[in-house]
Amino acid sequence: MTRPAQCLLVLYTGGTIGMQLGDQGLMPATGFEARMRDRQARDGQKLPSWYFRELLPPIDSASMNQRNWLEMAASIREEVDAGRCDGVLLLHGTDTLAYSAAALSFLLLGLPVPVLLTGSMRPAGTPDSDAWANLFGAMQALHQGLEPGVQVYFHGKLMHGARLTKLGAAELDAFAVLPRPRTGPRAPAIASALDYHQPRRPVSLAVLPLYPGIQAAQVQALLDSGVRGLVLECYGSGTGPADDAALLATLTAARQRGVVLVAISQCPQGHVEFGIYAAGSQLAATGLVSAGGMTREAALGKLFALLGAGLDQAQVEHWFALDLCGERAD
Repeated sequence: MTRPAQCLLVLYTGGTIGMQLGDQGLMPATGFEARMRDRQARDGQKLPSWYFRELLPPIDSASMNQRNWLEMAASIREEVDAGRCDGVLLLHGTDTLAYSAAALSFLLLGLPVPVLLTGSMRPAGTPDSDAWANLFGAMQALHQGLEPGVQVYFHGKLMHGARLTKLGAAELDAFAVLPRPRTGPRAPAIASALDYHQPRRPVSLAVLPLYPGIQAAQVQALLDSGVRGLVLECYGSGTGPADDAALLATLTAARQRGVVLVAISQCPQGHVEFGIYAAGSQLAATGLVSAGGMTREAALGKLFALLGAGLDQAQVEHWFALDLCGERAD
């Protein structure tokens, strides 16, 4: 249900938006609340009431990890459950913003208020910065009313948190929702084990693209590192070197010992549909779960949220195959 937000939590994690110049270049900095309030006053921005919370130390999002995701989710849960806010704006660096938006989409299932992420390609206060337009635009979007769930506001666009990816390293219009086909059954309801109140823990995951010449021994070495889930980036509609018996055996053995294997397409406009080619069917026979048209960011974030909740292999595979928040189906 769409409701205009009246009191926003602004959760600051660092990133380019608040960076300042140091001896080695731009670095994350504290003190962003005062800069926000000063700019709002100077611009005469009419915004909903808001209060500020920062995660310390502020970080460059290139250093983002699972524990940061858990800290963000815990902070949001604490403020929402205490009734202090009816909307959340999370300020984040752009390098891993799409990863965090995807992870939070699954960590915050059932949260009754909207969460909106934004950041900037140029720091606030620099010439031609996009910081204030993104920040105040996001606050206005929350004030106008958004459905509960995680979204991203960037360069004037609202985007689904579990569908977007970063396309550019310099352009201000840096993010887009890829035109990937999205089909798949929706979950009839969100299980209590996946609710945003459910505690999570870090889990060892890996992402591996297939490429010509990949060797079974290389895949085995990755699997032997202790990963509990692997996102395999396949060709086209979910194909791979199906004539490599050693590689197929390596994947089969990994699944048999409890590793969750999921498949995404390497193609920007692709999706996994194993049955089209024999090579896809043979790869699927190792136990790979199709991610359909999900992005790398969404597949990794979803796998983390499911395994991190303590679900067993069969449960993870079951819920991964269903649409939980719009990541798989329109």
